Amino acid sequence: MNDLAEKVRNLSPYKSVYIAIGGVSRSGKTFLSEMLGGVLPDSVIIHQDTYIPDKKDIPLIRDHLDWERPEAIDWEAFINAIHEAGEKFRYVIVEGLMVYRDEYLNHLYDECIFISLSKEVFLKRKREDLRWGAEPEWYIEHIWESHLSYGALPSTIQKPVIVNGEEDFNIFKILKQLNLHKNNNH
Repeated sequence: MNDLAEKVRNLSPYKSVYIAIGGVSRSGKTFLSEMLGGVLPDSVIIHQDTYIPDKKDIPLIRDHLDWERPEAIDWEAFINAIHEAGEKFRYVIVEGLMVYRDEYLNHLYDECIFISLSKEVFLKRKREDLRWGAEPEWYIEHIWESHLSYGALPSTIQKPVIVNGEEDFNIFKILKQLNLHKNNNH
């Protein structure tokens, strides 16, 4: 256990439980985090993609902002938000594309969920996602390749819960797979 992560755990009046949810874009991270937040009392959700630096500090790829790189995250603000949440909430649910990119955070997480998604289903969902307009095909391919480079589940994560993002989420099965009862020192 990372010493700093252990110190952060000891700041709160009770042991907060940190749950990370990672996976490629359109895999269902936000949906699953909201499902968990709806059933876990005294919980908060930290969305990694709300912690971004100034646009001028985000790298470009072919004159397109490259949201798929670690530099597109304000890591200091993200980590600070997680620490602050741990002082106030029993369950801190952290979700994002690169939620497993930082080794310090990987030591802090009590439970790790990774949502798997085939490239074929990712491509279909991403092409249908028009929230920011249609993305060029080359950028959609770049998102997938960046996920493989920056968002994959590291081998250092012990006993992750792997969830199939191509199926409906069974919240009861997922809760059973998480070892929340061992962390319930309230």
